[in-house]
Amino acid sequence: MRSPDFPIDTLLPGIRESLAAHPRLVLEAPPGAGKTTRVPPALLDEGWLQGRRIVMLEPRRVAARAAAGFMARQLGERVGDTVGYRIRFDNKISARTRIEVVTEGIVTRMLQDDPTLEGVGALLFDEFHERHLAGDLGLALALDAQAALRPDLRIVVMSATLDGEALARWLDAPRLSSAGRSHAVTVAHFPGQRAEALESQVRRAVEHALQSHPGDVLVFLPGQREIARAQRALGPLAYAQNVAVLALHGELPVERQAEVLQPGADGRRRVVLATNVAESSVTLPGVRVVVDSGLAREPRFDPNSGFPRLETVRVAQASADQRAGRAGRVAEGWAYRLWPQSLRLEPQRRAEIAQVELSGLALELAAWGSADLRFVDPPPPGALSAARDLLRQLGATDAGHALTPLGRQMQATGAHPRLAAMLCAARASGSLALACDLVALLDARDPLRSRSDALAERWRALAASRSGRLPADAGRGALAVIDAAARQWRRRLRVEGAAPADVPAHALGDLLEHAFPDRIAHRHAQDRHRYQLSNGRMARLADDSTLVGEPWLVVPELRHESRDALVVTGVPLDESALRNAFPHRFVERDETRWDDDRHALLRERIRRFDGIVLDVRPAGRPHPGDAAAALADAVRQFGLSALPWTEELRQWRARVQSLRAWMPELALPDLSDPALLSTLDAWLRPAFAGKTRLDALSTGEFSAALKSALDWEDARSLDRFAPPRIQVPSGQARPVAYALDEADGPAPPVLAVKLQELFGLAETPRIADGRVALTLHLLSPAGRPLQVTTDLRSFWERTYPEVRKEMKGRYPKHPWPEDPWNAVPTHRAKARKP
Repeated sequence: MRSPDFPIDTLLPGIRESLAAHPRLVLEAPPGAGKTTRVPPALLDEGWLQGRRIVMLEPRRVAARAAAGFMARQLGERVGDTVGYRIRFDNKISARTRIEVVTEGIVTRMLQDDPTLEGVGALLFDEFHERHLAGDLGLALALDAQAALRPDLRIVVMSATLDGEALARWLDAPRLSSAGRSHAVTVAHFPGQRAEALESQVRRAVEHALQSHPGDVLVFLPGQREIARAQRALGPLAYAQNVAVLALHGELPVERQAEVLQPGADGRRRVVLATNVAESSVTLPGVRVVVDSGLAREPRFDPNSGFPRLETVRVAQASADQRAGRAGRVAEGWAYRLWPQSLRLEPQRRAEIAQVELSGLALELAAWGSADLRFVDPPPPGALSAARDLLRQLGATDAGHALTPLGRQMQATGAHPRLAAMLCAARASGSLALACDLVALLDARDPLRSRSDALAERWRALAASRSGRLPADAGRGALAVIDAAARQWRRRLRVEGAAPADVPAHALGDLLEHAFPDRIAHRHAQDRHRYQLSNGRMARLADDSTLVGEPWLVVPELRHESRDALVVTGVPLDESALRNAFPHRFVERDETRWDDDRHALLRERIRRFDGIVLDVRPAGRPHPGDAAAALADAVRQFGLSALPWTEELRQWRARVQSLRAWMPELALPDLSDPALLSTLDAWLRPAFAGKTRLDALSTGEFSAALKSALDWEDARSLDRFAPPRIQVPSGQARPVAYALDEADGPAPPVLAVKLQELFGLAETPRIADGRVALTLHLLSPAGRPLQVTTDLRSFWERTYPEVRKEMKGRYPKHPWPEDPWNAVPTHRAKARKP
């Protein structure tokens, strides 16, 4: 079959020449240029490939199948011969396959299994602008393998809308750009009506498009639910105008996808309702009009479930432009946007790595053996740290982030780490078929129309649907999707036999406790609706919950609220199974704590499961060491104000903190509230030795403990550079007042002194090796403020004459000389005769 001409064809010689000279390349080509289907075959005969395979990452399964099918047809072959594909739960490759189109997770598996990528000569990352986490990880692993093991490996990053120049600089790679194949597209905004549902607006826009323009219509919608609603809304219109309305999304059977991607056999106009799978890498013949909702489902971290969840969000401007371009593939086209023209979209799609939960990434990094990889956008440190904490809880890694044997098994499943931990536990217990059901249920939306927080009801509905007994409140389509996913997991994990039809009451919880060890809950002793979680927090059941009264629960999904979290889904579990699974988490020990109601220490024998208190009994008098630790904990709980502060001690701490800021080279210790609270065991706990009450700590003992933070040299520097008192010209030593501001920074130090004591002093006194001027509060003979200044010279020159004129009559017994520069300083009413 003769291949059609594509804009990318003129660039193919340059691509071959670049890759012959350099192992990396950034290729920019807009939709329609042909990069996905023309570049891989063009490289098959290159000398550097040496007969090895080309692996191309395609972010979406629909696009992967379509690209492989198109290339195979151009070669006059079937998929699985020279060109094949591998996606999750499906593959068509053979020993003859030289071009493999794979989805992103497949490349990660290939690199983890064989970092040398034996038999692979080139990795192509298509549609990299979509910035999926798996694509970013795959590129980082490939670059690491190229640098350490495979300098001959070619890596090509292909993108339609990403900043290719910046990416080329980051990769240290050449950059080539291709023109697109596109006709002019007229863009208009189709106004919505007040409180109009999306499907109604879509129906009006499609009706207008069919009446006003030729060709097929492509409608972009965020997900399957919106597609189904739009199909129902378009039903009468499709019947009246003899129009075929077709759906296109990643969950459709392969045959249905292929039908949409081929020209209609009956010649009818078509309306294709698609998710963002149609943005790139697939061609829909005959489309002249695009109707764009401006919405998409993208993964976001859901703290309620602990999983990444698909969330409906506004698309970026780059995606909107790419969608509109679909209308201009074959001729002039039109694009209708279903949002106001005044709405401004984000310019580019944000990388998933910046906004999803990262435990899967952390597990892959642990399996790789290094986190020191080159990411286009590095993983956020906070999110990565939280992910590593979860892996340790699941038993996947040790304290040094190294993979454990269980972690290796979890990584091999390809499931989210929480679900992988459950699958590994189920394999050991013979419950793997049931675990596959739970993976499918947790990964899908609720199939029940009536809200229920009992996950077991969803599983029973799934089991009933398999025997043809569909519950009245269940959605047949939703259950069919869940059942298909569970079958795929059983096939992947080689589970023999069918899914279970019935299980014991606690079987679900006994598996889910391995996926959610941090969400195990125990009933409150006084309130049957409240539960204490293993992380120490509280949760509550809804008033109409069917889980009320269950002693133990596993809570896969919580809604975090200001006081108690709400249990969204839960399932009972058996305590004996919990003890068998996690014996090390059940502990019994004597604990000493401060009882604020009794103002005394209590020693109790406490049984716990993690943060859950199961039983408390009195245990006699506290041991001295435990008492000191408990008193320090009480201070940690109530704050430093519980200690016997004096004004002298407050001033001393303010001096230390101020001098620490003014002269950082002295390296004085941090005595801020957070620093003192974090080091209580080091400086305060020894002072509580032998004590059983907070008020038994004397001021002297507290002062000694606090001041122990400074060694002799530090104390000497403190007195020298931040003295508590300074001598003024009258011969008296007057106190300097130090203070800290709200941010624990130094406030200006204050010297309050009678004006007559400073006669003859021209310059403002300074401390901290001359770096800080004192703020002078100049007082009257009665000690009342006359002036505040940090510039004494200016005061004598400009302000003193006015003060003298006013004060001389009020305080006639005190000196008010015309020349303060040469007057004798005094703190008395009359200056003494020499």
